[in-house]
Amino acid sequence: MTRHLGAGQGALLRTELEMRQRRLDQILSAHQEGASRAEHAHALLAQDEDGARRHAMDREVDMARSDLEIAELGAISRALLRMNQGDYGLCADCGAEIPFDRLKAEPQAERCVPCESKHESQQQPAYAGRTL
Repeated sequence: MTRHLGAGQGALLRTELEMRQRRLDQILSAHQEGASRAEHAHALLAQDEDGARRHAMDREVDMARSDLEIAELGAISRALLRMNQGDYGLCADCGAEIPFDRLKAEPQAERCVPCESKHESQQQPAYAGRTL
């Protein structure tokens, strides 16, 4: 843990991360009913061939939701690793201390607000270049 976070603050943030990690694990497990992503997608397709187009859209939404949950799990795992390594709460880009209020709102935050804003503005939207 970094010096700018007190022991109580660090413990609170660790608890939040671990609770969210368990919740996401449960959600993913229940959502996919213990199946792999491919098995789950196949099961959705096999449910009703008459509604293939509707099921294709449902499958896309289902997979997008799972992708977001998996990405959040990765961010949480990286935050817990940073805690164990002692560099949690430091911006990955500039090294500045991330304020406790930001970490409280988003415990898996890797960057301070200015660096996160810059990072997000440099990211190309997932839909860019696609025809809608």
